[in-house]
Amino acid sequence: MTATAAEQNHLSPPSHPQRWLILGVICLAQLTVLLDNTVLNVAIPSLTRELDASTADVQWMINAYSLVQSGLLLTAGSSADRYGRKKMLVAGLALFGIGSLVAGLAQTSVQLIAARAGMGIGGALLMTTTLAVVVQIFDDTERVKAIGVWSTVSSLGFAVGPLVGGVMLDHFWWGAIFLINIPVAVVGLAAVIRLVPESRNPRGERPDLLGALLSTIGMASVVYAIISGPEHGWTSGLVLLTAFTGICVLTGFVLWELHIPYPMLDMHFFRNQKFIGAVAGAILVAFGMGGSLFLLTQQLQFVLGYEPLEAGLRTAPLALSVVALNLTGLGARLVPKLGTPVTIAAGMSLLAAGLAAIALLGGNGYGGMLLGLVVMGAGIALAMPAMANAIMSAIPPEKAGVGAGVNGTLAEFGNGLGVAVLGAVLNSRFAALVPAAVGAASLPAALAAATGDGERQRITDAFASGLETSQLVGAVAVLAGGLLAAVLLRRAERAESPQADSAAAAA
Repeated sequence: MTATAAEQNHLSPPSHPQRWLILGVICLAQLTVLLDNTVLNVAIPSLTRELDASTADVQWMINAYSLVQSGLLLTAGSSADRYGRKKMLVAGLALFGIGSLVAGLAQTSVQLIAARAGMGIGGALLMTTTLAVVVQIFDDTERVKAIGVWSTVSSLGFAVGPLVGGVMLDHFWWGAIFLINIPVAVVGLAAVIRLVPESRNPRGERPDLLGALLSTIGMASVVYAIISGPEHGWTSGLVLLTAFTGICVLTGFVLWELHIPYPMLDMHFFRNQKFIGAVAGAILVAFGMGGSLFLLTQQLQFVLGYEPLEAGLRTAPLALSVVALNLTGLGARLVPKLGTPVTIAAGMSLLAAGLAAIALLGGNGYGGMLLGLVVMGAGIALAMPAMANAIMSAIPPEKAGVGAGVNGTLAEFGNGLGVAVLGAVLNSRFAALVPAAVGAASLPAALAAATGDGERQRITDAFASGLETSQLVGAVAVLAGGLLAAVLLRRAERAESPQADSAAAAA
């Protein structure tokens, strides 16, 4: 019997014959975009010296990329659904390549900041369309494995950016870290034009221009407040004003989307327990990963005494364990056997256990930290692909771009939230323990003001205690979030089962 129209909307599209080659192409483009989130950090001394950049200039060079990218993710996803995912992928690669060329040849700080903003536009288009294309070219039997590979590239790009930057700067001038993107963009453009099939929302809904504007301003404001908090203080006027502006604008965005007949983001998705459960889990995986890496860098340098490049190398086991487990297809094999809720609960529990291991065993040496990093990587390898698949499968295929935009936005928000919350716990604990006479604005400042070796040791111990507390807080939050996500997803599956049985009986 012929399927109904509602059923057809959710049928899995047939697999593309060249799907794995296409996946390799878009993952290469994805890796380049993600590297540029962190690659610039190691070039700060060179930029300060050669472009005569101030501290504020350097901050904007780094933040212009992430601010523009995070602000445009939903809009980029909606545009891909409406105008064609292949078109937006080509546009993203072109903008990213041109921005990289301008950045590599920049002669002033203003030129580099503008180029980074342009790269952020291309990056937003690439981040959303790559995942949307994966959903379109793989059927249900292979989609979890393909999303696992896509997630592996995300983790790898996040971790190896500083290492790639350090290697390039050892042999070339700072502009080379951008110019290496150009061959990748050119190869990617040729491959996408030749291989990737076009797909779009067949309904051709009218563009939601006001929704796009509100989501961009709101997300950019919230992310800017999170980025600025550690430097300016969470109670400073700048941070409070931008956070309040972002929340107000995002509230207006929600009200507007509920009001119009063709919303960019259908708020009815948030009535779906499967969607809500996956959203909660995705935020907290990013929360644990982003916050823990922020703390780990400080622990490796300030407590264990490693240099920046040495510290970066010692965080690599996290990414390597994610890569190893996802490329072997472990997560993809477990999801059908255990089910999405159990897989996510197991992954989040491992992530929480890894954070706890780092907190309890990593203070005295690298061995305990290494164990925690490997366990964290195993948890991320299990949970992240399952949650991305849950988010995308809760959204109709014609809205795949918006689904990818939601997934990317959650990752940006969770990373920022992890840095903000766990950083605040660290600072609060450190301020409570450090000798009052020294002052507790920061560890380097406190050490500089210390008058003897004994006082310096007490300050370092206080910082280590703050790190331990913040990691444990992160572990509890991740574990609770994982269990909540699993419960919501399980309830959604139970609710869907009678509907599926009724549909089968009617057919």
